[in-house]
Amino acid sequence: MKAVVYNNKSSNDRLVYTDIEKPSPADSEVLVKVHAVSVNAADYRSMKMGIIPNKKIFGADIAGIIESVGKDVTLFSPGDEVFADLSDSGSGGFAEYAVVPEKQLAFKPGNLSFEEAAALPLASVTALQAIRDKGKICDGQQVLILGSSGGVGTYAIQLAGYFGAEVTAVCSTRHTVQALSLGADRVIDYTKENFTANSRKYDLILAVNGNYPLLKCRRLLKKSGIYVMVGGTLKQIFKALIFGRFLSLGSRKMRTVAAKPNREDLGLIAKLAEEGRLKPVIEKIYPLEKTAEAMRYAGEGHAKGKVVIVVAGSQEVNSLR
Repeated sequence: MKAVVYNNKSSNDRLVYTDIEKPSPADSEVLVKVHAVSVNAADYRSMKMGIIPNKKIFGADIAGIIESVGKDVTLFSPGDEVFADLSDSGSGGFAEYAVVPEKQLAFKPGNLSFEEAAALPLASVTALQAIRDKGKICDGQQVLILGSSGGVGTYAIQLAGYFGAEVTAVCSTRHTVQALSLGADRVIDYTKENFTANSRKYDLILAVNGNYPLLKCRRLLKKSGIYVMVGGTLKQIFKALIFGRFLSLGSRKMRTVAAKPNREDLGLIAKLAEEGRLKPVIEKIYPLEKTAEAMRYAGEGHAKGKVVIVVAGSQEVNSLR
């Protein structure tokens, strides 16, 4: 099968499009013919730090069709359309086929394309666990979302609205219309306005993949408000962990989230997508052989939503490029 394999000896891109042996599922696994896979910050940041999957194939978020199942698999059958987050099982999505533990699979929402389904798992579940579990979001709360234009941010806007919050999104000028269309009640254009100078207070601040001033953000919290940091560089995460502990001594709390794949959460995401409450935002679609280019673009940090790679069965490769 074709796959994009990490090779640190390659003279050009270290992500090499090549032929490798097709995998076989173990007893509790299924073999998925991958139709689409999305790029996450975890992919390009791990590669930059030298944290390489055992299979040397990145790509956690996949959508495709089950080709075969192991003898202990009971919930799925060949021909089922599924999607999954492989981040807990060594990734492997940048390939024509991937083996997936049954416990990490969910049925693909029927109203979504494979490209849209592949854009869901890691980013949407991260947003869900950040605002629901760490942020303790409640109906009627005031929520501020920093970094609202990327994968996690676009889902956070929609999920905060689903939980009944009033949402303020912070983004650049080119993303303001998108934020409003996803359900933000108010948008702050950071190129024109300093959000930290705002007098408004928030019950929850979600900070996605950015170097935000912790002290100033804490001042924007209401009494008993919560700040949740999602992702970022090692330096940013380290700073949030160390200083967040001291800044949480009072009623206001500073937290970080490391989302974990969860089939129940993925099932909720699928339900919301089928009901039209959650919409994937895709900026660019690349063919599998252009995976290195897709990773470079996503790694620039300016993607409007998700970057998706088409592996098989799509006519949309050039539609968003």
